[in-house]
Amino acid sequence: MFTEAQLYSPVTTGVDGNVTVHLSDEHPGVHDPEYRARRNAIAALALDYRPGAPVPHVEYTDEEQEVWRIVSVELARKRERYACTEVIEAAQRLALPADHIPQLDEVATKLVPLTGFRYVPAAGLVPLREFFGSFADRTFHSTQYIRHHSAPLYTPEPDAIHEILGHANQLASPRFAALYETVGAAVKRIETERALKFLADVFWFSMEFGVLREHGEVRCYGAGLLSSYGEIEEFRDADLRPLDIHAMGTIDYDITHYQPVLYCAESVSEIEDVVGGFFDTMTDETVERLVSVKPV
Repeated sequence: MFTEAQLYSPVTTGVDGNVTVHLSDEHPGVHDPEYRARRNAIAALALDYRPGAPVPHVEYTDEEQEVWRIVSVELARKRERYACTEVIEAAQRLALPADHIPQLDEVATKLVPLTGFRYVPAAGLVPLREFFGSFADRTFHSTQYIRHHSAPLYTPEPDAIHEILGHANQLASPRFAALYETVGAAVKRIETERALKFLADVFWFSMEFGVLREHGEVRCYGAGLLSSYGEIEEFRDADLRPLDIHAMGTIDYDITHYQPVLYCAESVSEIEDVVGGFFDTMTDETVERLVSVKPV
């Protein structure tokens, strides 16, 4: 079941115009009034953004910059050890800064010459049709907030570290960027919520939590694994299954825990053929046929 809404803290705007981010009771920053005020202010910047306008800059605090430095260094080490060659080489070309949090237009300046993707701000959850559909225009909606400084290697929700160190390093690969674009094109073809959910689930088990075999090892390419300090070391213990579009689009899963089942490709080419081929041809009718098939 695709339940991405649970990943993001809800954002509301009051009648007085004040923006509030509603952190869960388990969030590391829920009892920190300064952090909560920062989250509200950063969300307000994103909500004020209009397409075509300059991307708003966030004046990050010293604590936020230190969190980025810690996580950036640690994830770079783990990426070299656990990521596939396609991602490692893409990250080297992108060369994101480790000494400061890049603004979204700084990320775009590095990314556009490589694959044409640019980043625009999001306050939190973006409606799925808008989020995935924007890939057709090589646009990625990204949060700008940073996880709480008390737990730099943990976050209960996607933050700028996930969106940039996970997705941007993946999007710097022309092959993976092309897969994102096929997702966006598919969204423009489909109309039903069932088809949109199916697309989102296949995306989850490929571009978010995808793994592949390379040089006799299982390596990751999914952005969710690339940006997770803990799960990037644990994914090889998952139940690794072959790519299966029907299974990827219908399996139940819990986004709040490490994924116990992952779908493992034999190469990037297989991802392009199987996953990319599905996105490139999917329609409401093909999804209806797939979901009507009883699991073996």
